[in-house]
Amino acid sequence: MHVLIIIPAYNESENIVWVVENLRRVCPQFDYVVVNDGSSDRTAEICRQHGYHLLSLPVNLGLAGAFQTGMRYAYMYDYDAAIQFDADGQHQAEYIEPMAEKLSRGYDIVIGSRFLVGKKPHTARMAGSRLLTWTIRVTTGCRITDPTSGMRIYSRRMIREFATQINHPPEPDTVSYLIKRGAKVAEIQVKMNKRRSGESYLSFSRSIGYMARMGISILLVQPFRGSARPLKPPERAGKKESAVCR
Repeated sequence: MHVLIIIPAYNESENIVWVVENLRRVCPQFDYVVVNDGSSDRTAEICRQHGYHLLSLPVNLGLAGAFQTGMRYAYMYDYDAAIQFDADGQHQAEYIEPMAEKLSRGYDIVIGSRFLVGKKPHTARMAGSRLLTWTIRVTTGCRITDPTSGMRIYSRRMIREFATQINHPPEPDTVSYLIKRGAKVAEIQVKMNKRRSGESYLSFSRSIGYMARMGISILLVQPFRGSARPLKPPERAGKKESAVCR
């Protein structure tokens, strides 16, 4: 498969070299691109110094804008699949090839789940994750054990969707919406690291607010979103599996 690894990066100067060098060591068969999201630190400068593949946005667009920029690049250059990969060192490159292999079985989205095997810890954040799992299952019939995981690989027709539809942020409510339109979703078990350096913008209070917004969106907004028209068939027919979720 012709796979593009999309690395949205905002103020990740302390982490970006380790992330890219590790990707190049573990997954030399796959292409990558760093999408510098208007960083105010030296992220872009460091990428240029190292000769990394870089798309540099002049202003900060947020994760959705940076991710869509990467998907438009993938669409323009006709990639078979594209994976969202964190620039903070949390995602492990060793899982990219197994996720791509799973995708090749006829799925549209494969999610790297921390909880496919084993139980979620009993914390406030995981309570929010359980709520999102429940709302997606109630509205789509699909059980996603780790709905907030940012490590997701997308098929060709998903690349087209994200590249051409501005209202498709890489969030759980969009995944729910795409399932309703016929997207086939699977998960594989992964482990994730702690952020290597720096602090996440997602504080405890922001996490709670995020979970609440996603839950409300899935339950109350998505049923009225664009009439949930069916997705276009994939441009290249692959091996099909009957189940929507695995």
